[in-house]
Amino acid sequence: MAAPLGKRKSLCARWGGGAAYGGAGSAMQARDLRWETLEALRASSKGRLKYFRHSDGDEDILEGCISPLVLSSYAGWVLDRMAGSSAQAAARSGCAPGGAASHAAPPAESSALACEEPSSPARTDTKGSSDPGVLEVNQEVLPIPPVSKMAKVEGCIQMYEEIYRMKGRERLRQRQEQQEQMVRAAYDMAREQLKRFDEMKELKRRQEIQELREVMEKSLKETQGQQEKLKEEHRHRAKILNLKLREAEQQRQRQEEQERLRREEGQERLRRLYSIQEELLQLNQQIDPNYKHKDLPKIDLSAYSNRGNQICGLVSGLIRTTSERGFPSQMDVANTEQALKEMRGLISSMQQEIAAAVEEKKRKDEQEKKQKQEELLKKQQAEAQTPVPAQPSGAKQQKKALSVKAGEGTMKWYQQLQDAAAQCAAAFSAMSHSKDSEVKKIRMELQKAVTIPVSQISTIAGSQLRQIFDKLNNLLSGKPVQSVGETVLVTQHPQGLDFVHYKLAEKFVKQGEEEVASHRESAFPIALVISGIWEVHPRVGELFLAHLHKKCPYSVPFYPAYKEGASMEEYQRMLGYLVQDSKMEEEDHFLKRMSGLIRLYAALIQLRWPYGNKQGAHPHGLSYGWCWLAQMLNMEPLVVVTATLLYDFLEVCGHALMKQYHCQFWKLLLLMQENYIPRIEAITNVGQKASLTRFKQFVEESLQKKDIPLPKGYLQPSFWRS
Repeated sequence: MAAPLGKRKSLCARWGGGAAYGGAGSAMQARDLRWETLEALRASSKGRLKYFRHSDGDEDILEGCISPLVLSSYAGWVLDRMAGSSAQAAARSGCAPGGAASHAAPPAESSALACEEPSSPARTDTKGSSDPGVLEVNQEVLPIPPVSKMAKVEGCIQMYEEIYRMKGRERLRQRQEQQEQMVRAAYDMAREQLKRFDEMKELKRRQEIQELREVMEKSLKETQGQQEKLKEEHRHRAKILNLKLREAEQQRQRQEEQERLRREEGQERLRRLYSIQEELLQLNQQIDPNYKHKDLPKIDLSAYSNRGNQICGLVSGLIRTTSERGFPSQMDVANTEQALKEMRGLISSMQQEIAAAVEEKKRKDEQEKKQKQEELLKKQQAEAQTPVPAQPSGAKQQKKALSVKAGEGTMKWYQQLQDAAAQCAAAFSAMSHSKDSEVKKIRMELQKAVTIPVSQISTIAGSQLRQIFDKLNNLLSGKPVQSVGETVLVTQHPQGLDFVHYKLAEKFVKQGEEEVASHRESAFPIALVISGIWEVHPRVGELFLAHLHKKCPYSVPFYPAYKEGASMEEYQRMLGYLVQDSKMEEEDHFLKRMSGLIRLYAALIQLRWPYGNKQGAHPHGLSYGWCWLAQMLNMEPLVVVTATLLYDFLEVCGHALMKQYHCQFWKLLLLMQENYIPRIEAITNVGQKASLTRFKQFVEESLQKKDIPLPKGYLQPSFWRS
């Protein structure tokens, strides 16, 4: 607004100045000047100014400033008068220049007053007075010449503009203050509401947390209650299950015991059938259908032979049927016994018939028979005195026949060991056959305490081997030991120590025929533990030898002879074979077991427990091995068995015997090569020479190199530091 007003003031001043100083111009020039002024006013910024109403509430404030300024219809008349007055004043001023100057000054003063006028109305407006009549008073006080009427109008316009401007500013300020107060109040209200909202939100959050805690505590209590119920139910069910398991276990044990008894009875009846069948066959062989006595040609034994064959066929069919069905019944045994009785009666009748026929001729040829018997006896004595030719060695000389029996001292020692083992077994027979559950539990715990450590013997570390020895030694010494989480003592039962001695020796031998037979290197750690236990507890060593001799009679050495009346199964067991359900084990498996036992024995006689008493002699040292080797060479060899056992024994113990006996050992090997190996070759078939070839090659290489190396798996001193 200020710029257009300034332009308007400059135009009025220029117009007034032109009227004052241009009075001498012509009327044409004045008219042109007026139109030029009007065009200038129309083209000015004020003339082109437009107002826009932004708010309905501000219409009263900006009312005077919105509409453009418009000149009145009297504006032309005013300008003409002002131009005429200006010309007259110019004419007068030509006569009195000083007066012109004095008259020219009032318009300026009036214009100045006009410009200053709006300030006083503004002040009066603030006081509530806005009357435009003040201008008339001012005009009376300060008379304005007619020439400054236009300036007065301009001043009035400016005054009113200023008044409205000031009113607008005041109202705008008040409105701004009001708006600021409203904004401040709204801000305060919003801040308070935000605080209340935050407080409400925090309160809700705390309430939710509290509710959640209450729900969690409630659920926790319910869960704990359910857990207690489940625990109680679990304990109840566990108790019921334990009772059921105990009952099932007892039932199973009863069934197993009944089944075992049934099998034992069945096997006993089956063995009885076999023995009866064997006896029947032997009795039937005594009946020869072609038998005809030279002095009694009329005797015919075909009826006896036919009946004997019928009885044997009936018994064989019965045994075959019972074998397919399972075990024979008592009725089957009774039938076979009846058949045996009939066969014996048949033999007795045959013998009586023969005896009756012979008795008739007895008196006639008694002398002749005596002579023949004397001749036969002389002939048998002559044959017994004649030496049996041995197999030639290098086709140079004949050797005497070797013995097939062990020496008397060896057999006496063997029998003493077997008697000691039988006495030990009888000592704990009451404990072994007891039906009491407590005694069974003690027996089972003691057996586990023996078998588990022995099964853990290995070549892993010397410290582990020492722990196993200490555990077994403590058990045998009556100290408590831990076994499968239980504390075990041999003093829990009066027969506990005898039971442990017997079972420990039996387990050592079983390790030989199972573990050593499969892993030959394991013979050395097992033999070390046996040696250490033997030194502290000699009874275990004696029982070990008894079990070893029973499982492997060749470790005596001893070749069991067939006893009259014994069954074939019993004889096979005496030879060391395993017989199950009347089936003998295969030859390869038998040789493997015998090899494992001999290797364990050969390792035992050369090893001593390193932490024992080294001042005393070995309880069963190399001297026993030397005696065993000498006795083996003094007995007739057996096919395959002798070559296998000699090779295994020398491979394990040959180095120690070489160090101990020096030249005597080499003489013994030379004797084997020149004399004993040819004897084995003479009785060995082509398909059985594998073990003989291996043994022969070992002896030849040893004699050639004059050395036998340490056996594979021998424990070095560094083993005990592991």
